[in-house]
Amino acid sequence: MHESIVVRALAALAQPLRLQLFRALVVAGRRGMTPGTMAQGLGISPSSLSFHLKELMNAGLVTQERASRNLIYRAAYDRMNAVLGYLTDNCCDGTACGVDVPAMATATCGAD
Repeated sequence: MHESIVVRALAALAQPLRLQLFRALVVAGRRGMTPGTMAQGLGISPSSLSFHLKELMNAGLVTQERASRNLIYRAAYDRMNAVLGYLTDNCCDGTACGVDVPAMATATCGAD
């Protein structure tokens, strides 16, 4: 993964509301969430929600799908896991440190 992609993802998450949105989508899993559900759950206006979702989508952390009349947003687990992998690559100077974050994330994140 290229460093600029990681920087963009981390920058998108470096805002409290976007971090809350992303975490809510991770919790929702593969079923995702509609904008109305997210706006109501976080107590924010639809325009504010739209702005923040756009930033997360531009960073590749969130996907959008149309399902009939609804938009469904989901966490992009592949990108999330790639960012985690980049951050932990060469962890502990190549020695076993007891934590395998990317493998753990791949095994559990996004599986419903």
